Order: sequence, then C-alpha cells, then structure tokens
Amino acid sequence: MRILTLGGNGFVGRAVVEDALAHGAEVTSFSRGLSGTALPGEVVQLVGDREAGDYGALRSGEWDAVVDLSGYQTKQVDEAMDVLGDRVGRYVFVSSHAVYVRDLPAGTTEDAPRQAPLRASDVLTNETYGRCKVACEDDVLERYGDRATLVRPGRVTGPGDSSVTALYWVRRGARGGRVAVPTSLEQPLQFIDSRDLARLVVQLITDDRAGAFNAIGPESTIVELITTAAELAGSSVELVQVPADAVPERFPLVEPEEVWPARRRDPSKARAAGMPVTPLKQTLADLRAWDHDRGEPPLDIGLSPEAEAELLQGR
Repeated sequence: MRILTLGGNGFVGRAVVEDALAHGAEVTSFSRGLSGTALPGEVVQLVGDREAGDYGALRSGEWDAVVDLSGYQTKQVDEAMDVLGDRVGRYVFVSSHAVYVRDLPAGTTEDAPRQAPLRASDVLTNETYGRCKVACEDDVLERYGDRATLVRPGRVTGPGDSSVTALYWVRRGARGGRVAVPTSLEQPLQFIDSRDLARLVVQLITDDRAGAFNAIGPESTIVELITTAAELAGSSVELVQVPADAVPERFPLVEPEEVWPARRRDPSKARAAGMPVTPLKQTLADLRAWDHDRGEPPLDIGLSPEAEAELLQGR
C-alpha cells in the first residue's frame, strides 16, 4: 500500500506516517520541510510549498491514497487535486468537527447540518475556519465521489501536541494546590488521542472506505483532565471555580455553556470502522512524558502562578 501525505512533519501528520509505516505501507511525505522534526528514514520526502502553489515534486508518481493534512482553503485543495488527478486511488481529507453548525444537541452524527461553505478567506479565524473546511469537503467530494473520505477530528492531543489546549491543564494539575477554573467544573471534553486518529485514517485507507467519520474521543470533563494530570504527578488539587471574565480572554478550553452540547458528538461510526479508544489517563501520561523530554518550554497562555495566587486570594 502506497500512501502520500500532504504535510506529515507536524503533530497529527507524524502520527499518521508512523501508523502507516507500522502497518507496512510505503509512505511519501510532501511538505515544505520547515517544521517538525525529521521523519523516519524510510519515508520518501518531497519538498514543495502549497501556499505558493509549488507542486512540482508531485507531478510524477502514483499512490493508493493521499491524506490531505494541510488543506485549509479550497485553493490549496483544488490545486492538489488538479496535480494528482487519478494518480491517487483515494483522497482522504482531514477536516474538522468545526464544519458543523454550532447550535446542535449532544450526540449528533456525521449527518448533522454543516455550516455554509466559504470558498476563500484572507485570514482563517474561529469564525471562518469551519466554513472553509466545509468548502474543501465539498470540492473533494465533487472531484473524487466514492473515492473521497472525510475525517472530522475533534480536539486532538497526545505526545507531540505543542499546542496549549491540553498542555496548560496537564502542567497545572501536575503542580497541584488550589487551581482556578474559569468555567463550570462540569464542562464536557472529548479529546482524541492523535494515535487513535492516525489508526482510523490508515484503517479507512486499508478498507477503501468512503464517507465522513467523526474522529472523536471518549467523553470526559475538565475536572477529569485536571485531576488525572494531578494523579499522574502524585499531586493533589483543589478546584476553585472563578468567573470567566476574571482571567485573560485567551484561556485554554474555556467555552460558554451554550456550545457544550455541540462538542459532544457521536463517534460510533468511526469506532465501528476501526478507531481505537486510548484511555485519557494514558494519553495524558504520554503527553506529559513528551513535554518533559523536550524541556517543558514556557507557555504563552493561561495564568502564571503569581497571577493565579492573587486571583484566588479570599476565595
């Protein structure tokens, strides 16, 4: 099985590459080669810049499937499809759960209504990101039909996750003590381990399976995230709910209660197709170990210990 990844040096891309190699695939990675760390030596690495429309390295070669990990707007996706044409068997587009409209009840499936497509946007924001992904999905489906597969991940974490979404709380739980939580302690979460997402992608290719799949992890809460991180570090925590407006506007994982149901999607279709479920404790343990190994660089989000202590005074 020959797999081409558009992107692959980063977090999710690396997980896909490693899973594909572990299951005997021949892997080619196309990227700028500017981010992430070196891929395994058996990966054929092609260099090109999608932002600049530089696809010269892809003008020859054939693959059983392509995994598009770096397509955010239709221009990027359309150019890739124009170059690859029928030299790929299946087009797997890694989309996002952000494609869905926001006022959905809990437990929605892949048939839930999506947002209106947006074919071009000068700047990707929280408001435009999902709509741009919808337009990309539409173009992939139009071009490849039953050879198109759409994977819609929720929040992804695991070893290699350099974003601050989970990492802030993993570090904060590990530090222990009184923890300021600027949201309800019942706020739901559905993290998916990057390795579970990768396993799903590669299995869908192996089975030549079309359609859309919610790549969503097991249900948990922000309390479980923090207390599990504390347990892994041998710490104890006291969670103190504080008003959302008492912390910086950019704060990891804090969302208004009205969007919580839409964050609780049904992953049963993906699980039936082969997506495993790594326990949250294992995911956080591996994330913490990876962070420790890289030296725990400073995070530019959340509260410093000093600011948190001041906020909690008298509470």
